[in-house]
Amino acid sequence: MADITEIRQPGSYSYVFSPYPEPVATVDPGQTVAIHTEDAFEGRITTEQDLPSKVLGSYLNPQTGPIYVNGAEPGDTLAVTIESIEPARDWAVSVFVPYFGGLTATQATRLLHDPLPERLYFYELRDGVFRHGDRLAIPWRPFLGTIGTAPQLEAVSALTPHNHGGNMDVRDTCPGNTVYLPVRVPGALFYTGDAHGSQGDGELCGVALEISARSVLKFDLIKGQAIDWPRIESPKKLMTVGSARPMEDAARIAYAELVDWLAADHGFERLDAYQLLTQAGEMYVGNMVDTNYSLVAGIDKSYLS
Repeated sequence: MADITEIRQPGSYSYVFSPYPEPVATVDPGQTVAIHTEDAFEGRITTEQDLPSKVLGSYLNPQTGPIYVNGAEPGDTLAVTIESIEPARDWAVSVFVPYFGGLTATQATRLLHDPLPERLYFYELRDGVFRHGDRLAIPWRPFLGTIGTAPQLEAVSALTPHNHGGNMDVRDTCPGNTVYLPVRVPGALFYTGDAHGSQGDGELCGVALEISARSVLKFDLIKGQAIDWPRIESPKKLMTVGSARPMEDAARIAYAELVDWLAADHGFERLDAYQLLTQAGEMYVGNMVDTNYSLVAGIDKSYLS
């Protein structure tokens, strides 16, 4: 077996998905590489004294990238198969960040109460389980919190999920699945980071089990086929991701994109696909805390035959 190219960020991490930086690496369609990523805090939180208000700057979610994909052109689709995600350390961290989370006041949801107290949770990873104290034991279920391509013109914060992908925080960007992303600039300019050791639906406090990681990804291109929003394929399901506020608009985007996928590639008449998803569709919340919320619509492949 040929050696896998190891890709590390050579300088400062990117905190945006942008079409403008010079690529840090180039890959060919069909190539498999290992991408090293830092945790959401760029490794700044390592002790109980590292309170977010003291050690974090204005930006979160450092990205490794952009990575240039040879032959990718606007109107193509980038297919990224996640072969494995390995922890780069034996612990993960979650924290309560002031004015951030699903059950507290935020910049977008202004209230008069004080922020929740800052609290740090360090989890030791042993035998495939994250453990904190005597009560919290969470299985290793890794995925990439941020994964996407560059938008056509603007730079989008690495905290923001949208139609390029980004900070979707959806658990199905995980080993064994393929993520389909729109190509809007030459080379696609792929970014990823924010690996999670595990996370519940919604990422409720805003911070999952944050961990640095080494992820093995295979890149492929679907030429001349454009998609509007990220898609995910697992061995058993087709899934689409919508990111917006309010949450019902994210749900509508995800389901509408899935209707279009069933009609375009799986032989369904559009209204029949709408009816099928009404009766058999699935949906979960990836995140309910970011600048946009992300929802995932899905259908079991058994309905496609």
